[in-house]
This record gives sequence, structure tokens and C-alpha cells, in this order.
Amino acid sequence: MNTAPNAHILVELVTLTMPFGKHKGLTLCQLPVSYLEWFNRKGFPTGKLGTQLQLLYEIKLNGLEHLLIRIKEDISGNS
Repeated sequence: MNTAPNAHILVELVTLTMPFGKHKGLTLCQLPVSYLEWFNRKGFPTGKLGTQLQLLYEIKLNGLEHLLIRIKEDISGNS
């Protein structure tokens, strides 16, 4: 079983956009914590998006957003 972290998952959090709802079009990492808290209470969507939103919720909840900022800077070439 492969338990190594997949960096591609984190890259997706800074590149993919929210496909529906009040925050449609925002990059996933730009979603406000309150929106992620709402999903946590009501239930995350099924599938890959739900998994991504759950991960993002945990990252923000634990104060690890700086990791996403670093990835976003690396992708855009602004280090």
C-alpha cells in the first residue's frame, strides 16, 4: 500500500476552481473557512471534490495554509 503523500493533490487545491454554489469560480484554496465548516456540518459532496474539500478543511483548520501559498508561488514562478 502506498502511503506517501501525493503532491498532485495539493497542487489541485491551488489550481482547480469550485464548480458550483455561492463560491463558483474561486480557486479551492480561496474558499472561506466558514464555507468549509458548513460542508463539514452538512456533508461534503461525494467523489473527488468532496475529498479535496475535506483535505482543504483540515489544512485550514490546522493553520497549514502557508503550505498552499508556497505551492501556488512555486507554480507561478514567484519564489
